[in-house]
Amino acid sequence: MTGPRRADARQNRDRILEVAREALLATGDASLNSIAKAAGVGPGTLYRHFPNREALVLAVYRHDVQLLVDFAPDLLRDHPPLVALRTWIERLAEYVRLKHGMLEVMRAVQSHDLVSETYGPITDAMALLLKACEDAGSVRPGVDPDDLLLLVGFLWRIEPGDDQAARASRMLDLVIDGLRAGAAPGQAS
Repeated sequence: MTGPRRADARQNRDRILEVAREALLATGDASLNSIAKAAGVGPGTLYRHFPNREALVLAVYRHDVQLLVDFAPDLLRDHPPLVALRTWIERLAEYVRLKHGMLEVMRAVQSHDLVSETYGPITDAMALLLKACEDAGSVRPGVDPDDLLLLVGFLWRIEPGDDQAARASRMLDLVIDGLRAGAAPGQAS
């Protein structure tokens, strides 16, 4: 009976992560007991998976980054490369904006190692998308994923408001237009 028990444990862990994400976005002060209750598990089950608040917050963060990274190949399978790249960048921006809701919680647990651990997979996913775009002839060759990630950082700095989505879309249009094949690379004067 090891198999079903492991499957149940995985399901419990996944459910806890989903509930924790929503709870922590709603309020950084969500208690572990309230998260366990909302996930339909006992506190002991939560603590077996996540021995403390920091472990849970880090697991939510890592899980979300992995979902974002895994989204890139799915997009490439279902969309033309440039559409996939734009959609992925939009998802990245949404992810970072949502994480701002957890900013205080993340500050408490974030370390240089965590940033290093998750930055590589994000830039690798962006590199995968850029390579597909380059191979399709839809973006200029040689775009550095680190540079593009830095450039699109404006998306999660747009002030919330009624025009946030429209403004982000217009600004992303400018970036995508600048990436297109045939666009002249910038020259220093």
